[in-house]
Amino acid sequence: MTTRPPTDYAMDPALRPIAREPLSAPIRLDPYDPAWPRVFAQLAAGIEAALGATAVAIHHAGSTSVPGLSAKPVIDIVLVVPDPNDEAAYLPALEAIGYRLHMREPDWFSHRLIKRDDPAVNMHVFADGCPEIDRMLAFRDWLRAHDDERRLYEAEKRRLATKTWAYVQDYADAKSGVVEAIIARASR
Repeated sequence: MTTRPPTDYAMDPALRPIAREPLSAPIRLDPYDPAWPRVFAQLAAGIEAALGATAVAIHHAGSTSVPGLSAKPVIDIVLVVPDPNDEAAYLPALEAIGYRLHMREPDWFSHRLIKRDDPAVNMHVFADGCPEIDRMLAFRDWLRAHDDERRLYEAEKRRLATKTWAYVQDYADAKSGVVEAIIARASR
């Protein structure tokens, strides 16, 4: 969601995504589906059962968490753990229930991106107390409470979704201007 520092994956293979998936297509946006919160709740219950106390918190984030907002049909989850770098504490248990490590970003809050295909999930793993968690949840909550901001964000998403993107992250990065403007208003 927030602008990441530029990463030259060719120059720093340690930061290279585990499996960077080319897109080379427009982004698919679906109308809001009222089933998305139920799908999240089921996923969160499975994560909590698998991780126990290692899961400090599990949040529904991203566009599927905002009623009325069109979204890529991918549930975004924020998983809060004591230390994202301690992958042995959470990754094997998540792999056992169908998730796979997709990307490590050690220089950006030690972020890990973990994916699942069915249902489609992007899980963002951060440490307890990470400021990015608060930003993501503040953005979600602001969009939930402000229809005008939700419409503004959706219009930008729709405009950008018609373009062809090499990678989904390129689309996400292109939204950063409107996202940062909305977060600034939410922070006043």
